[in-house]
Amino acid sequence: MGAPTLTTDYAALLERLSHRATEIRHSDWRMRVDKLRRLKRALLARRDAIREAVYTDFRKPPEEADLTELSVLLAEISHAERHVRQWMQPRRLRTPVPFVGTSAVRYIEPKGVVLVLAPWNYPIMLALCPVASAIAAGNTVVLKPSELTPASSTLMRTLLADVFDADEVAVVEGDGDVARELLTLRFDHIFFTGSPAIGRLVMKAAARHLTSVTLELGGKSPALVDASADVTLTARRLIFGKCSNAGQTCVAPDYLLVHRALYEPLVQALQETLDTFYGEAHTPASYASIINERHLDRLLALIDDAVAHGARIVRGGDMVRGERVLKPTLIVDIPPDARLLEEEIFGPVLPIVPYDTLDEALAFINERPPALTLYLFSSDRSLPDRVRQQTTTGSIVVNDTLIHFGHTEMAFGGIHESGIGRSHGYAGFMAFSNERPLLTQHVGAPALFGKLYPPYTRATRWLLNILLRWYGR
Repeated sequence: MGAPTLTTDYAALLERLSHRATEIRHSDWRMRVDKLRRLKRALLARRDAIREAVYTDFRKPPEEADLTELSVLLAEISHAERHVRQWMQPRRLRTPVPFVGTSAVRYIEPKGVVLVLAPWNYPIMLALCPVASAIAAGNTVVLKPSELTPASSTLMRTLLADVFDADEVAVVEGDGDVARELLTLRFDHIFFTGSPAIGRLVMKAAARHLTSVTLELGGKSPALVDASADVTLTARRLIFGKCSNAGQTCVAPDYLLVHRALYEPLVQALQETLDTFYGEAHTPASYASIINERHLDRLLALIDDAVAHGARIVRGGDMVRGERVLKPTLIVDIPPDARLLEEEIFGPVLPIVPYDTLDEALAFINERPPALTLYLFSSDRSLPDRVRQQTTTGSIVVNDTLIHFGHTEMAFGGIHESGIGRSHGYAGFMAFSNERPLLTQHVGAPALFGKLYPPYTRATRWLLNILLRWYGR
C-alpha cells in the first residue's frame, strides 16, 4: 500500500480519488469485507499505539481509550463486515396494481468520493467509524482529522497507509484553512462531526455544489430524573456519562433536572460516586484532561459566570492548570440566565436543577433547541413514551447514559440544531450510498399509463376516474 497523498493540490487529489471511485463502485461484497477485515486487524495490532496517541493528545486513560475509542470502532467495523453483503443486495419491489406490466428493483450504489471532517474529542473513533461506513458502501475517502490531536492524526495517517491505497483513502492534515479549502471542492458527500456553528459553515459550503451532508453536532442533552428513579444507580450512570473523556462528549448529559423529592439524596449520591470513581482528591489517573488551555478557560468562565449569578459549587470547580485537569464539578442554585444553562458545556461541569412537576421539567427542556439525546431515569414504565411524545431530540435513553452510541443496530444522529442525517450500522452505510431504483415497462405487457397519453378523450377521463377511485379508496 502507498502512503496517503499529502499535498496542497487538493483538486488533483480529488481527481485521483474520483478515478479510483469509478473503478471500485462495482466492487463485490467480498472485496469490501476484505478491506474491513484489514482495517480491523491493523487497529488491533496498534492497540498500544492508539492508547499512547490519545494519552499524548489529552491524557485519556488507557482503559478509557480501549472502551470509548477502540471497542466502539471495532464493533462498528465488525457489524458492517457481517452485514454488508445483505445491505448491498438488490431488492425487487412490489408492483402496485396500477403498474401491472412493470417490474422494479432497488439497487444500492456508492456515492463516489466522500469527505470526512473529524473532531478532536474522540479522535480515532469519530474519524474511522464514518471511514469504515464509507468503505463498506464502496466509496473513496478523504479524511481530515482535527489539528488539535496531532498524535492521533499521525497514527491514523500511517495506519491507513498500511491498509488502503493512496487513491482510495487519503488523509489530509492541517488546520481550519485546510478544511475550508477542501470544502470548496465538489465531493459526493460530506460527513462532519463538530459544533453547530461550524456545521452551518459546512452546510453552506456543501450547498454551493448541492452536496449531501451528514452533520453530527451537539447541543444541551438533558438528563431528567423523576421521583421513582433508583438514586444510587442514577448517580453512577450520570457520573460515568458526564465525566468520561472529562465531559468532552457530544452526548454527555449537559444539565440535570431532578424531581425535588430526590434532589438532596441525588446531589449527595453524585458526590459519593465521584469519590468512588476518582478518589476523594479526584486524581486524574482515570480521568482525561481538557484538550487545550482555550477550552479550559472557557469552562472556567462558565463556572465563574454561574457563581457570579448566585450559583453554588457543591463539589469540584478547581483545576490543575499544568495538566489541564478540571476536576468534576457539581453546581446548584443556578439562575436561568446563567450561561451554563444556555451554552453547551462540553466539559466535566454538571448543573443540577430541581423541578416539582413533569410538565415544568418538559417545558424547561422544550425551551432549548433539540439536543442529540435525552436521558430519562425512572422506574415508571409509562413515562418514557410520554416524554418521547412531548419532546424532540435525536434519541432517548432510559436509565443509562452514552451506551446507545455503541449500539450497532441503532441509527445515531440529531435533529435541527443537533444534526442532520444518521450514522452507525445500516444507517451509516446508507449515508454514503445512493438508493437507485430501476423500473422496467415490459414490452407487450398491459400498460395502463400508456392509455392516458393525449389526445384526451372520454375513454381517458373514464380511466382517470377509475385510477383516482383506486388511489382514494
